[in-house]
Amino acid sequence: MIRINFSNIMKDSIGKEGLLKGDFKKVNIKGINEIIASKKYPELDFLNLPYEDTSAVKEMGRYARGFDYFLLLGIGGSALGPRSILESMSPFHNLRSKSGVFIYDNVDPATLKNILNLIDLKKTSINVITKSGSTAETIASFMIIYQKLKDENLKPEDHLIVTTDPERGNLRKIVNDYGLKSLPIASGVVGRYSVLSPVGLLLAEVIGVNSDDVLKGAKDIHERCMNPKLWENPAYLFSSGLYLLKKLKKRNVTVMVPYADRLKSFSEWFCQLWAESLCKDGKGLTPYPSIGTTDQHSQLQAWMEGPKDKVVVFLSIEDYGADIEMPDVFSKMEGLGYLSGHTLAELIKIEQEATELALTKNGRPNITIKVPVIDAYHLGQLFHFFEIATAVTGFLYGINPFNQPGVEEGKNLTYGMMGKKGYEAKKEEFERYRKGKKLEL
Repeated sequence: MIRINFSNIMKDSIGKEGLLKGDFKKVNIKGINEIIASKKYPELDFLNLPYEDTSAVKEMGRYARGFDYFLLLGIGGSALGPRSILESMSPFHNLRSKSGVFIYDNVDPATLKNILNLIDLKKTSINVITKSGSTAETIASFMIIYQKLKDENLKPEDHLIVTTDPERGNLRKIVNDYGLKSLPIASGVVGRYSVLSPVGLLLAEVIGVNSDDVLKGAKDIHERCMNPKLWENPAYLFSSGLYLLKKLKKRNVTVMVPYADRLKSFSEWFCQLWAESLCKDGKGLTPYPSIGTTDQHSQLQAWMEGPKDKVVVFLSIEDYGADIEMPDVFSKMEGLGYLSGHTLAELIKIEQEATELALTKNGRPNITIKVPVIDAYHLGQLFHFFEIATAVTGFLYGINPFNQPGVEEGKNLTYGMMGKKGYEAKKEEFERYRKGKKLEL
């Protein structure tokens, strides 16, 4: 079970920049409990995902494993979650496995061209993921792949697996009209909260990770995070602590620092979840991804002596599943010999704790989440913990943590310029903007 240490956000540890226990009385936990119990937001359906039946995902995973390559088309939550699973559970997968897994999560034409040069479509299963069925980037790449399948005289229905809304949207209509294989994303689950649905679990099965193990971890943390008592609920404490540090100490930046290369993509997944859910109406907390120990040599200066606007969240790994001892070489050279006989796991653990201590001594708030081992069970816990904590933080701010109004305008302008019906006014606005750009050297 993951464990969260909150000591270093308290005044006892970091002095005047910390919180007092009495500060937490300002948090309306009763109101949070009422929101969750009443299911005011249908998007709280993500709380049910740990209890979902995985039989359809497993069956589709077996089918996809019959191909040499697996290509995922998605963007945002439809790609960041699956990528986190791939890189944490099967690092360097394409070098270590007979099967190749590729995630195309942008519309950079060079990237897609390079992927298509590496794979053989005859030997490829393609997972298209968009909840709405209308995400421009994903639909664009889907259209290209669909035509390429046809050009090679392949049957799209033999290669395509569509993950989308069970009833609505353009992609669901295509599934029904063209007889494509599909998996549902529950109607109330929005993209960035969907990693524990078929969005992430299909890729898990494809790379040999048991989706039931992922969900078992989520179930076990779920029980702790549904406890109505603040001081017994780690998600409530995490949300409340960060909310109060912003409100009382102006700490509005959340730095996510896993001390494991395998969790680098996880920190990026967290940043999308945190930013898109919480930054609204001039409120919220700004995330940025980091990685230890690498960023001790780039960002740590800012954490230690930069603006007092950050809270650092460490993911500390107890067992890396591998270790290498440093040999007795250069031992007579001053300044190097001290490393001999120690191990890399020992060094990275000490560096994480040393950074934690340095920040604490300097009055900089930080939270440490201890992860026993990076496996399917604990990854499921991390996903579900942060999803619950994010939703609760949104409720504390009095905002809807499930919509993304700030994203829509850019989409609408894109629709206009690409010629989508009903967006003609946006096209005119876009063209006026282009004409008005005068200062260009």
